[in-house]
Amino acid sequence: MEFQPLGTTSPLQFFSNHVYVSSLLLSFTILLLLIAIVRVSHRKNIICSCETCQAYLTSSWSQCFHNLCDWYTHLLQTSPTKTIHIHVLRNTITANAENVEYILKTRFHNFPKGKPFSAILGDFLGKGIFNVDGDAWRFQKKMATLELNNHAITFFGFEIVKSEIHNRLVPLLHASTRNGVVLDLQDVFRRFSFDSICRFSFGLDPKCLERSLPMSEFAVCFDLASKLSAERAMAFSPSVWKAKRFFNVGSEKRLREAVEVINALAREVIKQKREMGFSENKDLLSRFMSTVHDDDTYLRDIVVSFLLAGRDTVASALTSFFYLLGKHPEVESEIRVEADRVIGPHKDLTSFQELKQLHYLEAAMHESMRLFPPIQFDSKFCLEEDVLPDGTKVESGTRVTYHPYAMGRLEEIWGCDCLEFRPQRWLKDGVFHPKCPFKYPIFQAGLRVCVGKKMALMELKTVSLSLLRKFHIQLVEPSCGNPRFSPGLTATFSFGLPVKVCEIGLEQQH
Repeated sequence: MEFQPLGTTSPLQFFSNHVYVSSLLLSFTILLLLIAIVRVSHRKNIICSCETCQAYLTSSWSQCFHNLCDWYTHLLQTSPTKTIHIHVLRNTITANAENVEYILKTRFHNFPKGKPFSAILGDFLGKGIFNVDGDAWRFQKKMATLELNNHAITFFGFEIVKSEIHNRLVPLLHASTRNGVVLDLQDVFRRFSFDSICRFSFGLDPKCLERSLPMSEFAVCFDLASKLSAERAMAFSPSVWKAKRFFNVGSEKRLREAVEVINALAREVIKQKREMGFSENKDLLSRFMSTVHDDDTYLRDIVVSFLLAGRDTVASALTSFFYLLGKHPEVESEIRVEADRVIGPHKDLTSFQELKQLHYLEAAMHESMRLFPPIQFDSKFCLEEDVLPDGTKVESGTRVTYHPYAMGRLEEIWGCDCLEFRPQRWLKDGVFHPKCPFKYPIFQAGLRVCVGKKMALMELKTVSLSLLRKFHIQLVEPSCGNPRFSPGLTATFSFGLPVKVCEIGLEQQH
């Protein structure tokens, strides 16, 4: 065989060699995937003939249910213990409140997030608070709790939300009333919450809610990274996405490119803050930088985690809330009546104290998240073999999932009217009363309870109240049953939330 000197390969030969190498890599990737499938198929319980596993593997459940969460809810409702097993996934799923307390509090140390979960979200979230256990989690929780409970930063967040509402959200909806256009309210809320959380976390304004509705490269990449990270969890085996990641092909190549954009922006923002000085700035990154020194990767991971939590969950909760209000105008009217009584007709919200007095609004928001939690389920991994309070045995390495979406639909917890949207169930003599967090784990519970709960509720109530006192928001296509959801880390309506917006006249406000 003759070899040409280096640098003398003809274009045709170069092209042929390139195609040959690419084909070889593709063949090797396919071989690795086949090996992964064979390895997975030999695991215990991976070939299971039970009715539940067969329905999952063949997707026959979709003949009766639009959403996987609704099928799981049906199985959990009919289970005597409110616990089911998806053997092919090595996943124990529960809606039993005693089990939830056991997992999140009593035996917290035996049910961490676990390495499988950390691997799935590792490229996107790194070592941020939602993706770590042990000392790293404890340090970040302590730091976040100190900051988010600080009155100054809470006020800073409140001012950002009010500014975004006044300068962008309300003008956008006013314009839509004049033009008679159909708005995708879910998209509007995602833009609003992204602008707000970027300003709060980074001191950066992506301006996604400007009148022309631009979408910044950062927002696009953030969405893509979130979506593709969630798809990893749905792969037949972790070996599938890991092989694609190793060869940098397909969805893993797109994920890597998206994360690179996020990382580049984060590095630039951190660099600029160091150059300009951050001690006087109020955003979350600046406050963290005064505690974490010379570890830009760690800072990036912390802030990206807060971006994910503060953007997607808020947008999801607002979308569901206005979906339910569109089907229950009597609740919308009651919120306005309460606001006029507490704040005064035609007056804007000015303080946290006023928010605290809006008990019916608080009840309606909690009731909405009961039926449509922003995070429909959450998983842990069992370290050592254990037994749940309902008698369920859990082997080491098993994924254990608690399911807030299903829990909100259990008669045993909420009564025979559990499928109805009734804010009154949260009120006693007109005063809001919270429920047991292990029966309502929307913000998690126990040691990993959401440190941003107070901030999130402030934003949800402020936005809702501001819009409801100025606009009637009418669903374009009121659907029967539950909406369809897209796969993702948070609950997202597959077809958005198309609405028409009408401005409330002064005579109607009286």
